Amino acid sequence: MNKKQYEDILEKSQQMDRRVDTELNRESWRVFKIMSEFVEGFEQLCHIKPAVSIFGSARLTEDSPHYKDAQQVARMLSDAGFSIISGGGPGIMEAANRGGKEGKSVSVGLNIELPKEQTPNKYQDLSLNFSHFFTRKVMFVKYAAAYVVCPGGFGTLDELAEMLTLMQTGKTPRIPVILMNAEFWQPLLDWFKNTLLAEDMIREKELNALKVVDTPEQVMDEILMFYKDRDIRPTHEEMDKLLHL
Repeated sequence: MNKKQYEDILEKSQQMDRRVDTELNRESWRVFKIMSEFVEGFEQLCHIKPAVSIFGSARLTEDSPHYKDAQQVARMLSDAGFSIISGGGPGIMEAANRGGKEGKSVSVGLNIELPKEQTPNKYQDLSLNFSHFFTRKVMFVKYAAAYVVCPGGFGTLDELAEMLTLMQTGKTPRIPVILMNAEFWQPLLDWFKNTLLAEDMIREKELNALKVVDTPEQVMDEILMFYKDRDIRPTHEEMDKLLHL
């Protein structure tokens, strides 16, 4: 190796070190942004309990029967004293916030910054903005007394899997997980049963945690029945779990 080759290698190594230092500085500052999202979320949402988180597709319009069901169930839950939490965007999220705002309780939107599709809806009494999906997910889970999952795509499936995983692993208390529209969800439930359960990848009690309904009235019945003989507020043990999400 001649002197010129050595100097070229040394220069490339120094350039790489400078890029690493720059990237590390950027990542370090990013931690403060993440912290601020958590702090604001905790401060704003600690006052809205009890609440129900409602999930579903962003791509449905208000003439969809799924939209109308989500709006109605949110209105009923809001009138019953539950704050409504949605992702703050269009489609089912808009329907949930709309129904929540029409009712007596607070309508909360957890908005996420996305390159396309996500625009905040106008039915939010309390609107929070997030840059990171994982901080937003914590807010969906931490303050919910129940989850209502309407028809949706990858995002909805991601949120459903997240909730089931947290309950399965004991990171959160077991609360109602209610799927609306049996026809839509049945193929997935069949796969859970015939593949995951059959292959011993999940347990039957975990599968039975899912309740499937077709009407807003049935959603109300499931939630009220679950809390008939128990306090809707988390116990001290359950609150400790939620500190370690």
